[in-house]
Amino acid sequence: LQDIIPQPLLDQYLSMTDPARAQTVDTEIAKHCAYSLPGVALTLGRQNWHCLKDTYETLASDVQWKVRRTLAFSIHELAVILGDQLTAADLVPIFNGFLKDLDEVRIGVLKHLYDFLKLLHADKRREYLYQLQEFVVTDNSRNWRFRYELAEQLILILELYNANDVYDYLRHIALTLCSDKVSEVRWISFKLVVAILQKFYANSANALGLNFINELVVRFRHCSKWVGRQAFAFICQVG
Repeated sequence: LQDIIPQPLLDQYLSMTDPARAQTVDTEIAKHCAYSLPGVALTLGRQNWHCLKDTYETLASDVQWKVRRTLAFSIHELAVILGDQLTAADLVPIFNGFLKDLDEVRIGVLKHLYDFLKLLHADKRREYLYQLQEFVVTDNSRNWRFRYELAEQLILILELYNANDVYDYLRHIALTLCSDKVSEVRWISFKLVVAILQKFYANSANALGLNFINELVVRFRHCSKWVGRQAFAFICQVG
């Protein structure tokens, strides 16, 4: 038990996940519970996380995607409150579940992907290199803002990985996004490409930088379609 807030009040809060209350009190009561959870966790402190852990896991598997979406948008805040050990043990599995969820839920973790990944230990963070490319695929291909957000996050995420990892994993994503059907996605992706090149040369990975430039020349400068050649010009302009 904890002694920070009155126990009856905490019990009342924890009971908000009871399905019966959704029928008798408010159909969106679980969503309200999810929205408030980081604040409750901050008040209780990480030493009392055990009081909320089961409730959090219940909310994370709620049948309503709006409840899961609410948690997805705030999981990075909860990670700061809980610290790296509890995050690795209790939040990472839920985070992984959100990564495979509906786009409406995935966008929550995507918008704060950098904020969450930077809190993880390097070895745990490296595991996500393989999964980042999954964000390119969406439930609805017309959901271009999702891909735009991915490019924006990747620009930030570059600092979390070494040059070789960027070359092996993130370069492919950048090239894919540079050929997107939506011009806004392509434009932010050109900035990502330039940021990757800057990463290589700032870390004295000149060979990787040269390889990437050659790849850009082959793929875009010598492209048979004008949009590809235009992409090369824009990349040079951004750089």
